[in-house]
Amino acid sequence: MNYSLVGKTAPHFTAKAIVKGNVVDEFSLRDHLGKYVIFFFYPLDFTFVCPTELHAFQDMLPEFEKRGCLVAGCSIDSWFSHLAWLNTPKSRGGIEGIEYPLVSDIHKNIARHYQVLKEEDGIAYRGLFLIDKQGIVRHQLINDLPLGRSVDEAIRMLDALIFFEKNGEVCPANWKAGAKGMKPTNEGLVGYFTRM
Repeated sequence: MNYSLVGKTAPHFTAKAIVKGNVVDEFSLRDHLGKYVIFFFYPLDFTFVCPTELHAFQDMLPEFEKRGCLVAGCSIDSWFSHLAWLNTPKSRGGIEGIEYPLVSDIHKNIARHYQVLKEEDGIAYRGLFLIDKQGIVRHQLINDLPLGRSVDEAIRMLDALIFFEKNGEVCPANWKAGAKGMKPTNEGLVGYFTRM
């Protein structure tokens, strides 16, 4: 089985989601073509690492939106569970205040198609997918259950993709927004090392 979706069209789905406290019956990433998308999976509602990640994405939501990027989360819980967790205050382990969509993958088909389903437990690994404006997966990261993600790294990868699309230059190791890229040629590499 091929576990990399990079370079492929993001698997299509239509599912129920909670968006700003409301149930949306037919949420689809295809409705957001023309925008960048960060689509991430988390194992379960009402758990421990998960709310820290969801709040971290919410805290940085203006930065994603400034870059024309939709953030959406997904777990195998029902939309009822998502809504109950959203109505639980942060001080009690809840995710009150989360504004981006939370997709319900109750049949586990979305996690299966994105190849992040931990079959023996029936939950998803912490998968994250950066999808470009044409619906192509450009970056993926899959963490084991105890390992929380870096939202700063998700923004860095989004910035790198935007930089490459605007300038045609590639982003070397540890590149950050504001740094120089390099031409994808031997001369570009030599010039990069010379500058370093």
